[in-house]
Amino acid sequence: MAADGEQFAVHSNGGNWLIAWHSPLSVPEGTPHGANAFCITLDDQIVLISGDGERWGWPGGRPEGDESWEQTLRREVLEEVCATVSNARLLGFCRAVCLSGSERGLVLVRSMWRAEVELMPWEPRYEIRHRRLVSANELLTQLWIEKGFEPIYSRAAFEAGLMR
Repeated sequence: MAADGEQFAVHSNGGNWLIAWHSPLSVPEGTPHGANAFCITLDDQIVLISGDGERWGWPGGRPEGDESWEQTLRREVLEEVCATVSNARLLGFCRAVCLSGSERGLVLVRSMWRAEVELMPWEPRYEIRHRRLVSANELLTQLWIEKGFEPIYSRAAFEAGLMR
């Protein structure tokens, strides 16, 4: 599990990156790159989404226009999960610095959230074609995690109260 500021080397999108977890108390320097959330239903299930029905992830995406971190979160949950956010708690940030490849020098910051959601009827409209619910015990075995990002995802799940 990632400690505050601890850096991890990952290879993603054709480049080498250093990623680190940051506390929600201050936004790290970098370009805002959106929001991700563990979406929790009223009966304590966690919503996972998928474009292909094989790799299951947590909802999230990039900001549109001048959206705040939370506005991005709420819009992405509505679009990808078909749910409304009743309560959102910022867990922290993932900061990524690109060291090589076509995006060398890029510094991206993504907000991580716990969102309590109310599900609406499933009517996929965008790239997400599948939605399913899992228990907290199943989360880390069902969630697809890009190689190297495990410490960040584990920290987010811990901060969300989904693992010990």
